[in-house]
Amino acid sequence: MAIANLTFACTHQPSKNKTTSESQATLLDFEKTYDVSLVELENAQADRVAINTGHALHIDLQSSNHHNTSFTLKPNEPWDFSHLPNVAIAVDIENPEKSSVHAYIYTYDADGKFQLRNVAIPAESKASYLIELKVPSLQLNSGIRNNPPSWPHNHVQTIWRGGSSSLNVGAISSVRFMISGVLEDKKLTIDNVRAIEPKNFNPKFMKGLVDKFGQNTKQGFTNKVHSINELKSYSEQEQSLLQNTSLSDRSTFNGWASGTRLEATGYFRTAKHQGKWTLVDPEGYLFFSNGIANIRMANTSTITGYEFDVNLIKQRDARDYTPEDSIGLNRAPKAAWPTRRVSSALRANMFTWLPSYQSEEAESFGYRRSVHSGALEHGETYSFYRANLARKYETNEEPLLMQRWRDTTIKRMHSWGMTSFGNWVDPSFYQLNRLPYFANGWIIGDFKTVSSGNDYWGAMPDPYDPLFAERVDETIKQVAHEVDNNPWCIGVFIDNEKSWGSVGSVQSQYGIVLNGLKMNAADSPFKRSLVKQLKNRYASIDELNKAWEGKFDSWESFAQKAVLVEFSDLMVGDLSSLLKNYAETYFRLVDSAMDQYMPNHLYMGPRFAHWAMGPEVRQAAAKYADVMSYNYYREGIDQPYWDFLEQLDMPSIIGEFHIGAMDSGLFNPGLIHAESQIDRGKKYQEYIGSVLDNPYMVGAHWFQYIDSPLTGRAHDGENYNVGFVNVADIPYAPLIEAAKQINSTLYKRRFGR
Repeated sequence: MAIANLTFACTHQPSKNKTTSESQATLLDFEKTYDVSLVELENAQADRVAINTGHALHIDLQSSNHHNTSFTLKPNEPWDFSHLPNVAIAVDIENPEKSSVHAYIYTYDADGKFQLRNVAIPAESKASYLIELKVPSLQLNSGIRNNPPSWPHNHVQTIWRGGSSSLNVGAISSVRFMISGVLEDKKLTIDNVRAIEPKNFNPKFMKGLVDKFGQNTKQGFTNKVHSINELKSYSEQEQSLLQNTSLSDRSTFNGWASGTRLEATGYFRTAKHQGKWTLVDPEGYLFFSNGIANIRMANTSTITGYEFDVNLIKQRDARDYTPEDSIGLNRAPKAAWPTRRVSSALRANMFTWLPSYQSEEAESFGYRRSVHSGALEHGETYSFYRANLARKYETNEEPLLMQRWRDTTIKRMHSWGMTSFGNWVDPSFYQLNRLPYFANGWIIGDFKTVSSGNDYWGAMPDPYDPLFAERVDETIKQVAHEVDNNPWCIGVFIDNEKSWGSVGSVQSQYGIVLNGLKMNAADSPFKRSLVKQLKNRYASIDELNKAWEGKFDSWESFAQKAVLVEFSDLMVGDLSSLLKNYAETYFRLVDSAMDQYMPNHLYMGPRFAHWAMGPEVRQAAAKYADVMSYNYYREGIDQPYWDFLEQLDMPSIIGEFHIGAMDSGLFNPGLIHAESQIDRGKKYQEYIGSVLDNPYMVGAHWFQYIDSPLTGRAHDGENYNVGFVNVADIPYAPLIEAAKQINSTLYKRRFGR
C-alpha cells in the first residue's frame, strides 16, 4: 500500500500542557478483513473484534511458554513516506489485563535496516503509541540514550533503543511488536495504525534540562528536591529508620541461620542441597546472593561539554588494571583549569548550573580521557550525585564524605534485606567486614584481539597471545591484593558481556573463528593455533578441501588468509570445535590464575550477556568457572529459554537485571520498562521470585544502585531510571518496600519445604 494513495487530515488536539498539530493518514484500521491478513503472528492468536467505533484486532500472546511472541504489521508493498519531510507511525493499543506489558518494537525498511524501540503498556489502559521514523532529533548526537520529546503531541513516546536512525522511509516493510522473556501470557488489542507527520518542532528542546541537583527542570515527580534544606530533611528522615544489622534469621555472613547447616570451610563455596544448587557461607549456612551492583562513584558523572588543553591531562598507561569507566571522578589537574573551554555547546547548554572551579562544589568535577560512545570523545564531567551527598552530609572532604556514604549504603542493604553486594562495589567496602561482596577484574592491555563480528563493547582477546596470559596474571594478582584473602569476598567476576557470538546463523555464532581465519598467521597467534589444530585434524590441504568443500591452494596460503562464505556440515562441526577450544583457552588461563592467587574464592565467570553466548562457550566456561554468570534483561527466568541450565548442571547467578519507569523525571526507563514506580516493585518481586524458584540459580544482582545521570553517564550516555536511589540519593519507596517484602521470606521460599 503506497502512502501517496492515502488522504492526510490535519488534527488539532489541545491538552492541558500542549497544543498538538499533526497530519495523519490511516494505514490499517481492521474495518476490512483484508487488514487482518497483513498481520503476521508468532506464538500468538488474533481475532477481529467489534468495538464501539468499528473493529479492532485482539491478539493473545502465548508468552508463558515461549521466549518470544510477536505480531508484525507487514503490508504487501512497503509503505512509502518519502514525500513527507518528517514521519512517524502511531498505533492505538489497549491492554485489558491487570499487568503491564513491556514490548519491543522493530521497524524495518526494504533495505534490511531496522530501528528498535521499547515501551511499557500500562495495565487496563488504552492509548496511542508513537514510533518516530524521521525527525530532526534522530540525527542529533546528544550523548543521551533517549532524548526528551522534540515536538508537542498527545501520544505515548516509545523509547529509542538502537539500530539505524536513518531508515529508508520510502520503503517501510514491517513493524514488529515483540514480547520477550515474560512469565505470563499477555493480551493486547490494536487499532488505527496510521502515518503521522510531526510538526511544530521545539528548537530549544535540549536546552536547560538539568537543575542544580541534577534533576529534570521541566517535569515534576515524587521526591523532587527544591532546596538543600529539603535534601537534608529527606536524609534525616531516612537515617532515623535505617538499621545496622541484618534480619533476625541471618547468620554473620547473611546466610540462613534458621536453616540447615553444612560443612563450614571459612570461605564461601558451592554445594547441591536437596536438589538445588546453593552458595554456602563461611560458617556453613545456606546462602542466596540477592544484591545491588555498581555501588561506586565511577558511573555517576556526565559529560558537561567543556574541555581542557589535553596536553595537560595525564593519559592512560598501558599497564593500567582498570578501564576508564571504572575509575572514579579523576579530576583534571589544577594546571589545566585556566584552559577550560566549551567543546560542545549542545552539551553545555543542557545545564542550568555548573559550579566555579574556585568553589567547594567543584570537588564533584571529573574528567574522562575516553568514552565508549557519545557526543564527545573525552572531556570534563560532573557528578551531581556526589554533589548532593556533599550537600546533605555538609562536607566535601573526600574521606569523611565516602565514610558517611558507605555507612548509609550498608545500613540500607541491611534494612532492605539484601544479603550481599553485587558486582562493581567500590573496593573501599572490601575490608569493612559488614556485608558479603564480589570483587571484579578486567583483562585489559595491548595483547592482540579478534573480532566476533559484533564487538559492541570491544574486540575479543587473543588468548593464545603470551601477553594476554601475562595480563590475566597481573589482573588477578591485583584483585587478590585488594581482597587480601578476606572471607567476606564470595568470589570474583572477570570481564563482562564480551561478544562471544550469538546463536542464529553460522556467521554470528562462529564469528570469532571465521574472523580469526581471515587473519595472517604471521601476525596472529590465534590464527597460528587455528592452522595447527586443523593440520592435526587433516593430513593434507586436500583432505581439508574435501571436508570443507573448499578450494585452498596450500596450507601456506590458508595461513595467510582464509575467507569462508559457504558452510558444509563438516566445516560447521570444525568451527564449533575451534570456538570451544578458543573459549577453553581463555577460561583455563583465568581459572589457573584464580587457583594460584585466590584459591579460597569462587571464580564467578565472565557475566555472559544473554545475546552473546553460544553452547560451545557455555560448555567451555562450565569446565573452569565455579559459578556460571549471566546478565539477563527480561522480566524473569522464563522457559524454555533457560533449559540449558539443566544440561550444564552448574550453580548459576544473574549478574544484572533491572526495571525502570517514566515517572522518575528521567527520559529513559532503562532496558525493561514498567508503567510506574509501583509496577517496578511488582516486576522486581516477580523477577527475584523466578530466580528463587529455579534450582540452578544461586543469586541475582540488580543493576544498579543509583539512577543514571539525566543527561547520560559519561561512558556511553545511559540515562536510565534503574536506581534503588535517585540522583539526590533518595530511595524509591515502592521498590524498597517490594524488596523488603520478598527478602523477608527469601530463604523460606528458596529452601523451605
